Amino acid sequence: MSTTTPAGPLVRAMFRRHWRPITVGYLLRILHQVCEALVPVAFGLVIGRAVATGEVAEILLGVAGILGLFAVLAVAGGYGYFFTGRTAVTEAHRLRVAAVRRVLSDPSAVRDRQAGELLSITSSDTRASTDVVSVLGALVAAIVGLGVAGGVLLRIDVTLGLGLLGAVVVLVALTQLLGPYLERRLSARQQAVGLAAAVAADLFAGLRSLRGFGGVAEGVRRYRGASRTSLSAAVAATSSTAVVTGVSAIATGTLVVLTAVVAARYAVAGVISVADLVTVIGMASFLMDPLSHITISVRDLAVTRASGRRVAELLGPDGREEGRAERRSGRASRRAGRGAGPTGGTVAAAAVPPGAAVLEVAGAWEDGVDPVALRLVAGEMLGVVTVEVATADRFAAVVSGEAAPVHGRATLDGADLATLPDDARLTGLLGEPHAVQLLGGTLAAALATGGPGRGGVDVDAALAAAAVRLEDLAGHDADAGPDGIALLDRGANLSGGQRQRVALARALHADRQVLVLRDPTSAVDPVTEDEIADGVSTLRSAGQTIVVTTSPLWLSRCDRVLFVDADGASTVGTHAALVDVPAYREAVLR
Repeated sequence: MSTTTPAGPLVRAMFRRHWRPITVGYLLRILHQVCEALVPVAFGLVIGRAVATGEVAEILLGVAGILGLFAVLAVAGGYGYFFTGRTAVTEAHRLRVAAVRRVLSDPSAVRDRQAGELLSITSSDTRASTDVVSVLGALVAAIVGLGVAGGVLLRIDVTLGLGLLGAVVVLVALTQLLGPYLERRLSARQQAVGLAAAVAADLFAGLRSLRGFGGVAEGVRRYRGASRTSLSAAVAATSSTAVVTGVSAIATGTLVVLTAVVAARYAVAGVISVADLVTVIGMASFLMDPLSHITISVRDLAVTRASGRRVAELLGPDGREEGRAERRSGRASRRAGRGAGPTGGTVAAAAVPPGAAVLEVAGAWEDGVDPVALRLVAGEMLGVVTVEVATADRFAAVVSGEAAPVHGRATLDGADLATLPDDARLTGLLGEPHAVQLLGGTLAAALATGGPGRGGVDVDAALAAAAVRLEDLAGHDADAGPDGIALLDRGANLSGGQRQRVALARALHADRQVLVLRDPTSAVDPVTEDEIADGVSTLRSAGQTIVVTTSPLWLSRCDRVLFVDADGASTVGTHAALVDVPAYREAVLR
């Protein structure tokens, strides 16, 4: 897997989107740092006045001035951190949404990534990559603070000021040299953590199967290996961080001590006043703050760059793929709203009006398959039977809008499904995949994730049609209702058949005009399957339903059946008529 995608475009886009709050936040943080740099000056002036005049009024006025300085310092710092922190959190949310959209809308782009790695990128990496806003703010403010401190020291004594500034330049240069070394270690740690999370996710997802065939020991062995690799990478990264932090602390402490010693000698020699001595000693203590911010920022920038690269790899080659997709989708929707016609062979259409969608498939959806001309009308149920499993998968992807036909096109109310924006396509069409994924902590939440289409089928009606009996779900009390039935992650406390039925009920509850089902009851016994097929055909009497299956219980209730044999030849007819075809009979009869 490539790890060379730069994070620069991702960061630049982030700053373009939020330049106003970032600018305000940076200015406030700079003001905060400048006020901190002026605190030693203020103390020096007050003490100098007190020594020179001994006037109580002068001292009280100086104390009031210091209190005012601290008030400005506190307000500027608080609001500066607020603006930069809010921007980072907002952008992290946007990146998470974009990353999840990328995963859901383009599965081929993440096919080589494991679920645990994707989880790590969409959660921790998206947040860490946006920390660059706060980190750069701290770095800029620290540099300005050092500049103010250097200016004050130059005013007090040029030699002292130049010596300090020169030492600071050397210290910063040395810490910058350590940055790439630390970044490589941190990147390796994050990759190892993502791999361990992926192995753990796979282990828990397949735990029931592993127990069935005795593979738990092997699964644990593999996870232990990935975990140890992650541990070694984490130890190496932590050691590197400790080295950078230790070197920076030693260098900073040495610089502060030397500054204080030299300033004291200047005061004894009469080169500087008592007030200047207080200021220099205060500046020596203050310098630890901006210097530590600079060194810490170098380390944190390495973390944000490593995370930013991983997010950029997921989003696209230059880290801005999701932005271009959103703009294309927005432009298509606006053209549709103006009634624009085809452009460059692409039909731009408005959102499909509920209740009026017409699905058509014209041409061959993959190489080696005869062209077809299908048009589904309201109330029709179409069965699809193929000898080759891959052919069935491809057809389901084409009519769901997830893939384009090799030749010809699939349309929904005249709009090409392959180019129709997701929001427009999902208004009238829903493709329920064979692999069940249940989201939500309760049954009610899992059913609601489909979202209403034409107004939504009643939950009870959807559950009844899918033969979901509340009293059978993991031994729960039916009187509790869907809200009272808790589900574990991905419905792990349900059997395979129960998960299939809940997923089917979710699709029915969503109530799209066109519903595409892929082997919806493969984990259900024949008696229950017959009940479900009858319930779905009755409930969907006004919609258009495509069932890709080899189950005769479903096919006998379809108005038409499309059969594709091993040679790619296509035949359309009723289930009763096609049973006389030997290849069809062999494919569907059990």
